[in-house]
Amino acid sequence: MNLPNKITVARLFLTLVIIALLCIPFSYFGITFPKFDIQGITVELQYLIAGFFFIIASLTDFLDGYLARKYHMVTDTGKMLDAIADKALVNPILIVLAANGFIPVMIPVIYVTRDIIVDAIKMQAASKGKVVAAIKSGKLKTAAMMVGLTLVFFYNMPFEFINIRVDLFLLYFACIMSVVSAVEYFNLNKKLIFSSEK
Repeated sequence: MNLPNKITVARLFLTLVIIALLCIPFSYFGITFPKFDIQGITVELQYLIAGFFFIIASLTDFLDGYLARKYHMVTDTGKMLDAIADKALVNPILIVLAANGFIPVMIPVIYVTRDIIVDAIKMQAASKGKVVAAIKSGKLKTAAMMVGLTLVFFYNMPFEFINIRVDLFLLYFACIMSVVSAVEYFNLNKKLIFSSEK
């Protein structure tokens, strides 16, 4: 396994750590994370730690692809692991944050549904030997989602102090771009999708 793939696997491990921090009922085991009051904002250490790991995981998403392309270490295994790691990092976290009341349920519903549609298009293309390239709207969607989620983990600070929900703005923007990119993927590949050729 080359270095980029190892970094991708590390991202999967970090994702498991983040989900564990958000989902495990630590109080049942007598573990209590301290809470802080920062100018009227109640902050839980549990989410700050998860946010720190999320930042690292997000950076590995850039790093593994950069190293793979620069040093010509792109492999089919790496592509598969990267796709899994990307979905595993964002989608479960969106669902958990919505379940915990940090973000509206609409956001993971739109985002996850979009991923299902786009993945179906990519699988259809792959079955016919075609590769669906990444598009700008998809990259913009990912960037907005990563920054937005980071702000959620850190309680939208410092913007919360001036009562501007930059975190939700970015998440809603990411959802809009996710729909836009899904439409673009469909339009770019509709001939392939409805083609009877194998």
